[in-house]
Formats: sequence, structure tokens, C-alpha cells
Amino acid sequence: MGRDIAVGNLLLRDGGLAAVIDFGTCGVGDPACDLAIAWTLLSGASRDAFQSAIQVDDGTWARGQGWALWKALITYARAPNRDHPHAAEAKRVIGEIVAAA
Repeated sequence: MGRDIAVGNLLLRDGGLAAVIDFGTCGVGDPACDLAIAWTLLSGASRDAFQSAIQVDDGTWARGQGWALWKALITYARAPNRDHPHAAEAKRVIGEIVAAA
């Protein structure tokens, strides 16, 4: 896994994935960190399909969920105000994680 797959590191062109950038820490850290994308970019059936396709154990999946929660809480806390788009997106991610618990 890339070790830093996040929305800001995915480049799109014409509605499709064109590139993945930022491999500065490739191979460093917990591989479950890459699973945070399931909670920040995917939802519902697409998240379920992703989970089925990667075939990781429950502990790794739970750690990915934890990484996503950590990132969303930091983003929410650092947003300039609660109406800021970053705060709204972080709140959505937190809600998805809580609903799945």
C-alpha cells in the first residue's frame, strides 16, 4: 500500500483517477492507515466493495477506521469555524464512523 492515500493525494482528470502523488513516506508506519480512505472517500456499497476486495483482517480494518477518525477529529478541531467546508467534511466522516460502530 502507498502509506499516504488521501483525497488530497489523488489527482483526477475528466472524472477519473489520473495519478496518486506524495510517496515521501512510502513503506513507513501502519499499513492500516491506507484504509482510512474507505471512510473519507467511500460510503455505503462502495466501502463494502472496497473492504471485500482488499481482504484484510478485522483488526486491520478497525485500525483503518481509527486512523480515519483521528484524521477527521484533527481536521474538525483545526477548521477556522464550524461552517467551513473542511469542518463539514470532517463531521460527515465522523458521523459515518460512529454510525458503523
